[in-house]
Amino acid sequence: MHSNLKKSTPEREREREREMGDGSFSGRSRLAPTSLVLVLLLLVSPSQSDQRVALSLYYEALCPYCANFIVNTLSKAFDAGLISIVDLKLVPWGNGWILPDGSLSCQHGPDECQLNAIEACAITIYPDVNRHFRFINCVEQLTLQGRHNEWSNCLGVAGLSNAPVDCYNRGDGIKLERRNADETARLNPPHRFVPWVLVNNQPLQEDFPNFVSYVCKAYKGNRVPAACRSLPATIDSSGEEIRSSRVCYASAARNVTSGLQ
Repeated sequence: MHSNLKKSTPEREREREREMGDGSFSGRSRLAPTSLVLVLLLLVSPSQSDQRVALSLYYEALCPYCANFIVNTLSKAFDAGLISIVDLKLVPWGNGWILPDGSLSCQHGPDECQLNAIEACAITIYPDVNRHFRFINCVEQLTLQGRHNEWSNCLGVAGLSNAPVDCYNRGDGIKLERRNADETARLNPPHRFVPWVLVNNQPLQEDFPNFVSYVCKAYKGNRVPAACRSLPATIDSSGEEIRSSRVCYASAARNVTSGLQ
């Protein structure tokens, strides 16, 4: 009986080794194709965020034409699913400039400098574009109505706290505006007016009211929103809306110290 045990133990060990070997190899052989497919999918399938179109607006808070564009045209980005394919960036500074003593000066006076800074604070504190755009859209509606001094009511309308005001009072808003001034100064080609709109870093120049068509044309993903499915195949840049667009020119900025251009 003992001899049988001695004889059978190595055999059983060899069998277990073969089983383990087979199991280990077969396990690897089953996992390898799956892992390879996952890796390939990650490599060849860009994420939805990678396919988003960069839409940038350089503007100033009290330019009536910027306000009109934001309220009546840019707001279309939130219609029919367009915002789902867009990374919208708002840069409030526009045609302002920095004086030799380091202070800021704005095309439409001190109120504009204040509102630019407060809007910059809102953008930074509430990075969700739906939240900060709701606030900015409200402020620009008041600008169109000649009631921009009532801007603080827009905090409640947009469901924001007093944080943007605190940001401004701490001086952080001015720091953000200096950053926006630097970014605006580095635009290539330089901006000639506001609103100045870029799609994937390409300026639309006078064709900025047509931004939806440019966004849809630039989008390369497969989740095409309804806003794009109803557009013509080509972009028409000769329409009345393009010809009649009015803007605040950078060249005129230092000749305007108050009021609206």
